[in-house]
Amino acid sequence: MKKRILRSILLAFLSSILTGVQAKNNVPDEKQMAGYVMVYHKDADHGLHMAYSWDGYTWTALNDDRPIMAGDTIAVQKGIRDPYIFRNPKDGTFLAAMTDLHVFGKRDGVRTTDWERDFKKYDWGNNRGLVLLRSADLIHWTRTNLDFSSLDCPTGETDADGKPVSWKDVGCVWAPEMVYDEERGQVMMHFTTRFFRGRNHIRYVYMNDDFTAMASEPAFLFSGPKDEKGVPTKHMIDSDITKIGDTYHLFTTEHGHPRHSTSKNLTGPYTVDYSFDDGVPQPHEAPMLWKLIGQQKWILMQDRYSMAPHNFYFVETTDLKTFTPIGYFDDGTSPMRRTNFAEQKHGAVVQVTKKELKRLIKYWKKK
Repeated sequence: MKKRILRSILLAFLSSILTGVQAKNNVPDEKQMAGYVMVYHKDADHGLHMAYSWDGYTWTALNDDRPIMAGDTIAVQKGIRDPYIFRNPKDGTFLAAMTDLHVFGKRDGVRTTDWERDFKKYDWGNNRGLVLLRSADLIHWTRTNLDFSSLDCPTGETDADGKPVSWKDVGCVWAPEMVYDEERGQVMMHFTTRFFRGRNHIRYVYMNDDFTAMASEPAFLFSGPKDEKGVPTKHMIDSDITKIGDTYHLFTTEHGHPRHSTSKNLTGPYTVDYSFDDGVPQPHEAPMLWKLIGQQKWILMQDRYSMAPHNFYFVETTDLKTFTPIGYFDDGTSPMRRTNFAEQKHGAVVQVTKKELKRLIKYWKKK
């Protein structure tokens, strides 16, 4: 009896090792990549949109630029914004996260008020949570809705009287993005937060392996410049983190101005390089850095929210020090082109294999 139990334990142990090795070996590396997938949202419908490119410069929307998921089917506020897509290097699955927020809810008949909660108390765009998605093929997804207002851990925030503020008074949880913590072997999700009508900061949490729940309490990551009392004087939103070599590159938006910061540690502290210049004076937000396949070249994509119609602005870099502007989508001599969509907002890009992209295109052509 004991021998059978020991044999079962040994077989289970060996099976878990082999499964782990197999999962790791099934994660494609950059040599296997052949194209790109972009996610974005549109103010017109507040749904999740997806486009693809074979070369990183010419993009085509899937589903004829209709949402691949309607916001009212996945979000508490019946609309989503700020989608981000990421491949988990631990198992190769695709993770997507987005803001659970409809800024035109009254217009579209999903609520009777302009905002979910009192504007005078919680300010513009108030929301309480995020929408999380996970997929092995970019087609079939599982979903989780995170509600930060239900957390009972400390926030580290205080009100005007110096009293602690609880998570039930979170004013916003926006623009989630992911990065992999190699030391912990976990996906870290970072996002913008605000309490009441205060300043926006960047916080982070570690996620469980299924991407269905937080595995740590939210912690502070980055804020805007501070006064002599240590109080942030400006809003800091829309974080994007990429590890290149042994350095983490953090791009954020400070009152419409792009900021580039670096650190040797994922959780900081980060040092701001105020010499960073994206080449234009107009305000942008939602910075997202992505690498061109097989090249030592990265493209920084930003959302030009201040122009009509909305468009993305791009700069290229080979060293993360010098950034060369390459313009907007469909703008004069810019190499960036769209074939069937416009007015996209807050995008993110992930590399995909030839098989993954062909399967995705075939699926939506049938649809």
